[in-house]
Amino acid sequence: MGNRDEQALQGSANMSVLVLGVGNMLLKDEGIGVRVVEELEKRYEFPEGVDLLDGGTAGMELLDTMAKRSCVILVDAVKTGAEPGTVVRLADDEVPAFFRTKISPHQVGLSDVLATLTITGEKPESVIVIGVVPKDLGTGLEMSAEIEQKMEEMIGLVVQELDAIGLPLKPRSASVH
Repeated sequence: MGNRDEQALQGSANMSVLVLGVGNMLLKDEGIGVRVVEELEKRYEFPEGVDLLDGGTAGMELLDTMAKRSCVILVDAVKTGAEPGTVVRLADDEVPAFFRTKISPHQVGLSDVLATLTITGEKPESVIVIGVVPKDLGTGLEMSAEIEQKMEEMIGLVVQELDAIGLPLKPRSASVH
């Protein structure tokens, strides 16, 4: 076995990773996190130790789900002040600062979850946010074309994050792109 294979096996044996897509599917671009997780689930087989979850607009009910994880990769629409369609990656210490200043309804809940997990000593070892700045948060099921075009980049970033921690994904054989 090559060194990379050994690392992947070792990583998967010790890791507890959550890929969490959040957002409101009824508010156009706000649903991007949920849609990215749905696409990942269709396209890839996930190794042991990696859970995918459609978190919707959940908040404190995610407490037990996020507790004591090696890593939580949160996929979401994010308001950073940048141009709509800007894809961002935030990690660890950047995440609480982001939640304190960039508010949407479910981000308040997630901020509370992370704060509670910190207090109880159950905070994930690593928290990564993969996000895109939304263009249209109006009522509707369809995302704007600009944001829909960013899905591939966001899916790729999640795949890269998992690969970087030794949990590479295997494409499903019947995958439709």
